[in-house]
Amino acid sequence: MKAVILNEAGGVENLQFAEIEKPVIGNDEVLVKVVSVSINPVDVKSRAYEGVLNWIFEEKRPAILGWDISGEVVETGKNATDFKEGDEVFGMVNFFGRGNAYAEYVAAPAAHLALKPQNITHQQAAAASMAASTAYQALVDVAKIKEGNKVLIHAASGGVGHFAVQIAKHFGAYVIGVSSGKNRDFVLSLGTDEHIDYTTENFHEKVQDVDIVIDTLQGKTLSDSVDVVKENGIIITLPTPEIPEDVADRAGQKKVNIEFMMVQSKKETTEAIAGLLGQKVLKPFVYKTFLFEDIAIAHLEVETNRVAGKVIVNL
Repeated sequence: MKAVILNEAGGVENLQFAEIEKPVIGNDEVLVKVVSVSINPVDVKSRAYEGVLNWIFEEKRPAILGWDISGEVVETGKNATDFKEGDEVFGMVNFFGRGNAYAEYVAAPAAHLALKPQNITHQQAAAASMAASTAYQALVDVAKIKEGNKVLIHAASGGVGHFAVQIAKHFGAYVIGVSSGKNRDFVLSLGTDEHIDYTTENFHEKVQDVDIVIDTLQGKTLSDSVDVVKENGIIITLPTPEIPEDVADRAGQKKVNIEFMMVQSKKETTEAIAGLLGQKVLKPFVYKTFLFEDIAIAHLEVETNRVAGKVIVNL
């Protein structure tokens, strides 16, 4: 089968096409013929930085990047009784670990997949894997979102952000979305109650008494977020577990919780996302699609940090 392999981190030229053996599935796995994959920021960081690549893949080379897939089941392991040949499935495979998604066929644990709702495309399903799972686990599992909560979402037009807005609204929250002005209409169309243009406004001067913050940026954004959260509120930060000491101290003084969260492949999350997609509660936004042979260009697109929604690669 055709796959994209990586022997060492660096520029997009390090993504190399190769013919490799199709994976052999285990008893709890299914073999998926991939239709679409999505490119996440962690894909780009893994490709670009040796430290991230080694963190995830250790010394095992070549690495095959990617975790988000949507496609068709072509073979099932003897214990993978939830699926049958011909089923259309999607999910985030083996995160945190080796997803091996940049390939024509992927051996995926059945527990990491769900049936693709008929009302969405493979492209939308791939888009809703890691990003929607991250938003869901942050809001539901960690923050324990409740009706009436005030939720502030940074980068509300981005992959995680645009799903977080929709999930928070589904749970009855009052949602404030932060993005650039050019994405204002998009963010409002997702259901936000307020929009803040970070290029012309300071959110910490306009917002107060927030229950939940979704922080995808860290730096000054994380520091300023401490000022707007009410006592016993929570900031869920996604980029790195390394919280600056002064920020942690201020949060402690204000009795504001800062929690780092890294998404995990979980059956219950993927099935919850599938349900919300099927009910049309979640509407994935596909920003651009690329052919498999143009996967390097897709990486460069994500690297701009100006993507609204998700970048998808079709096989």
